[in-house]
Amino acid sequence: MISGIQHFKFCRRQWALIHVEQQWAENEHTVIGELIHKKAHDPYLTEKRKDILVVRDLPVSSRSMGVSGECDIVVYDDKNEIGRLPLHNLETIVSFGYRGTSPALMGACVDRNISLCYLTPQGKFLARVSGKVKGNVVLRQQQFQSSNESIKCLEIAKNCILGKVYNSRWVLERAIRDHSMQIDVDKVKKASIKLKEFLEYIKNSQSVKQLRGYEGEAASIYFGVFDELILQQKKDFFFQGRNRHPPLDNVNAMLSFTYTLLTTQITSALEVVGLDPYVGYMHTERPGRASLSLDLIEELRAVMADRFVLSLINKKIVNGKNFTKKENGAVLMDTDIRKKLLSEWQNKKKEIITHPYLNEKVEWGMVPFVQAMLLARYLRGDLDEYPVFLWK
Repeated sequence: MISGIQHFKFCRRQWALIHVEQQWAENEHTVIGELIHKKAHDPYLTEKRKDILVVRDLPVSSRSMGVSGECDIVVYDDKNEIGRLPLHNLETIVSFGYRGTSPALMGACVDRNISLCYLTPQGKFLARVSGKVKGNVVLRQQQFQSSNESIKCLEIAKNCILGKVYNSRWVLERAIRDHSMQIDVDKVKKASIKLKEFLEYIKNSQSVKQLRGYEGEAASIYFGVFDELILQQKKDFFFQGRNRHPPLDNVNAMLSFTYTLLTTQITSALEVVGLDPYVGYMHTERPGRASLSLDLIEELRAVMADRFVLSLINKKIVNGKNFTKKENGAVLMDTDIRKKLLSEWQNKKKEIITHPYLNEKVEWGMVPFVQAMLLARYLRGDLDEYPVFLWK
């Protein structure tokens, strides 16, 4: 009844389609509309008007910097106030280091649905404060039920990995097209052809276990030629294979840092649409692991994170002076380069693209939210399959 009144108030045509003619169907326009309305009806969010700027994410990066707040955020370095920002202009706060935030700020963020994330100085995820669990309980029940169905798990996992391999191949093909004079074209082309073959293997996978095997082989092929995509500063930035925990070279340090940023963004998106980030389909449940976030990041790694890191290196936005190597071989990034990465990441998120499935203009930063929304639509039964992000 309440839902019907709300539909009648906002759009009488929609009310008639849903409650009288019963002909309402979800499509790309309704997905975009719902995303827009989530912002339009947020009482704490203001848009950019004249001199007012909406800050989507506030990075705080310093070992000695603390953050506190009541009505505003106040950033302190020792006893000196560094800056002050109104909370209603923020969506996310990312804090690097081991200095905490005041209980007043944490409570204010929870009340205003502002995500508060804590990372180590090196960018490793520590914790996240997001307030009360929200979302449609029916949707979560459908998610839990589908995660226990092997066929459904395989369908969703297939699409995620198809997206990963397809987009990885697209990155290689783009390099061949744009930089044929600077790379080993034959080597990269052979890798691209192999990835194309793996797309068929993935489509014909009979189990999630088999799918994981194909995914691992495809990733090895892709990263086997990743060093070819690094066109500048080869002395400081080289790639001999993916390594983490800890990263052993500058490129892997940047990749791990960027993957953390993207995973945090995807986790927020899943919670916004009412899904549980810890219940996945390919990445099975493990205490403390956001398995569904790891599922969705697969399709976005190459086009959002990998290309971002390559762009920073090839455009010489970063250099090797801001990295240090420890006795155990671990490579660490200093505060300056973390700030640079965060600043450039925000610029990346503001870039406008045409979503390949919706065929609508969206910001890169909205892509995780769109994909989370589409997954929720699929689990509700509004879509025949999960439309993975296939970049063109």
